[in-house]
Amino acid sequence: QWLARHPRFEHLTLLVIVFNAIWIWIDTDYNPGAMLITSPPVFQIVEQLFCCYFSYEWIIRFLAFRRKRDGLRDFWFVFDSLLVWTMILETWLMSAVFLAAFGNGSGGMGNASVLRMARLLRLSRMARMARLLRALPELLILIKGMVAALRSVCFALG
Repeated sequence: QWLARHPRFEHLTLLVIVFNAIWIWIDTDYNPGAMLITSPPVFQIVEQLFCCYFSYEWIIRFLAFRRKRDGLRDFWFVFDSLLVWTMILETWLMSAVFLAAFGNGSGGMGNASVLRMARLLRLSRMARMARLLRALPELLILIKGMVAALRSVCFALG
């Protein structure tokens, strides 16, 4: 419980979330592979590192609950659980299934709808930014102000 509540652990996690958001941008723009197993090694390694860290962070937070059932009452823990399990599904389980089904990960993966769904699954990890916004309410105020200003500009130009 001490580690899960320690400010340095929270700050490190927020920093990793920021790096993950930047990495999602890089991954979306520069990764030629539709699936993680068809991506270049640098993309695979970084995804594995993020998945390991977020899994570690989830385990630390889960073990911090005196009664493990109390984790179901904490909205942010449930939200993070959903994100971590989605990331584990995409990074480890889907890769293992595709490797088992198609061998080297390239043959027989012509179904474009499955590949598009995998790409959307990667982008769903941006939901982790909600945790960053909770930690920095000033950033949320700035974003709301920018959205309100954008509506006015669009109305004036449109």
